[in-house]
Amino acid sequence: MATPLSDPSLSPLRTVAVVGLGTMGTGIAEVLAKAGREVVGIDISEAQAAKCVAALESSTARGVERGRLTEQERAEILARVRTSADLRSAAEADLVIEVAPESYEVKQQIFRELDGIVRPGTILATGTNALSVTRLAADSAHPERVLGLHFFNPAPAMKLVEVVSSVLTAPAAVSAVTDLALDLGKEPVAVGDRPGFVADGLLFGYLNQAAAMYEAKYASREDIDAAMRLGCGLPMGPLALLDLIGVDTARTVLDAMYAESRDRLHAPAPILKQLSEAGLTGRKAGRGFYTYEAPGSGTVVPDALTPQEGGDTVAGRAVRSVGVAGSGTMASGIAEVFAKAGYEVVLAARSEEKAQTAKARIGKSLARSVDKGRMTAEAAAATLDRITATGTYDDFADVDLALEAVAEDLEVKRQLFAALDKVCKPGAILATTTSSLPVVACARATSRPQDVIGMHFFNPAPAMKLVEVVRTVLTADDVHATVREVCGRIRKHAVDCGDRAGFIVNALLFPYLNNAIKMVQEHYASLDDIDAAMKLGGGYPMGPFELLDVVGLDVSLAIEKVLHREFRDPGLAPAPLLEHLVAAGCLGRKTGRGFREYAKR
Repeated sequence: MATPLSDPSLSPLRTVAVVGLGTMGTGIAEVLAKAGREVVGIDISEAQAAKCVAALESSTARGVERGRLTEQERAEILARVRTSADLRSAAEADLVIEVAPESYEVKQQIFRELDGIVRPGTILATGTNALSVTRLAADSAHPERVLGLHFFNPAPAMKLVEVVSSVLTAPAAVSAVTDLALDLGKEPVAVGDRPGFVADGLLFGYLNQAAAMYEAKYASREDIDAAMRLGCGLPMGPLALLDLIGVDTARTVLDAMYAESRDRLHAPAPILKQLSEAGLTGRKAGRGFYTYEAPGSGTVVPDALTPQEGGDTVAGRAVRSVGVAGSGTMASGIAEVFAKAGYEVVLAARSEEKAQTAKARIGKSLARSVDKGRMTAEAAAATLDRITATGTYDDFADVDLALEAVAEDLEVKRQLFAALDKVCKPGAILATTTSSLPVVACARATSRPQDVIGMHFFNPAPAMKLVEVVRTVLTADDVHATVREVCGRIRKHAVDCGDRAGFIVNALLFPYLNNAIKMVQEHYASLDDIDAAMKLGGGYPMGPFELLDVVGLDVSLAIEKVLHREFRDPGLAPAPLLEHLVAAGCLGRKTGRGFREYAKR
């Protein structure tokens, strides 16, 4: 049973006009009507207005079916919405929200006409996510009453609303719409006027880089999307999200962002222009980065770029036993993954004691799985029995695959690969789990660079499904085929990428994190507002500052430096605030203080 979130009679914004009844306008109208507001939906197209009413009827009918609304409540909601093709219908509105196409000319024309229609006290809000609110306000007869009210799609489901004020906006107008957003059950975040605001300002830079990565043929669209879903826990991959948003819309937003920032990371990737001008604008057109069943459909259908099943025709090498070098969390997690999949595992560390400690950590992890009913006690015991802990790499003599998970230090890794080269039998595959160092540098430390490959697992290895498989220019085809087969056997999703800084996930993730730090550094928005914006508006499992504190600010800074050094892009230079915090020893949760302070354990 739905209950009103507040008493609308107490609000100064009782009647709201929504101008533009596309998907977003319809969603906003539904949210307002459900919260007891009188809604005037206005669209120059009568067909679009009829479509809006039909969508509201359908949505509220589903609410009744699911027990969220009674029939009477549904009737009351629908009665609160009327539609019109005439802007003069907004005359009695306390608030007008325009969600017309992203064009200054269109929006300015609407505001100019509204100036002659609405009362002096009526607030005018633009739903833009790309255009300057200040520019729109300056063109109005009453700039003090113009602000931005940026809902996220789908409006009924998404909690975030960005309240955007310009230097001209009256504080009373900001307070009134902030209170309204709370009444609607939304989380309002106050932001200043710059293209993209908070959520889209961070999101679109990341989407743009993903498009550029695909355009450079660095990785397939499927692998880029799978990497970000499985490696970062995102609800959608970036290229699928671009298709959902609209490739043309993304290009418009990025153009506006670049005009303001002159940051090359915001300069729209050429492929966005090519797809837009070809009419391949995403789901709405039936084709964008992917091909869809029909225009407007979300169902992807195979096309010429879809990978063929069983695409690897090269036969792999036999792998029965695996060596894991290292004693940390990642090494023990990887050893557990292989042992669970039935492989004999040699877990080697710099001392017998360290190796036994790592094996004991695996024992505790397996015991937790038994307690949670995920495996039997017998299966856990058999898994642990398959792991041999040792204090010498000499015990790798018979392994078919040797994986290192030691410190992220190139010299340490090179010395280890030189040692593995001497110990491991001919034909054994040597793999590094590095997340940011060049795989080829490890390969060159051996006499068999063709047998060296990257296998970047994600932490915690038993839970995370992704492995980035990193080929160098020297990696043999059968080595690549073997590692892909092994990933399948250990139930991991392998994505292919070349040997360049950050691979897929870190190359897209860390510039986004760096840009979030720059927002705080420039006093544009608070840590809490940015974290809330990305969780509520972008569907991220953690906000950027929560994630930075978990990863470690020192680790994050090291990756930022590697990316900046490799790509030489000024926009990738680590934010000074990050460098200052690391210099002060504020490294995140592990030290009790990073961007936030944490209670000592």
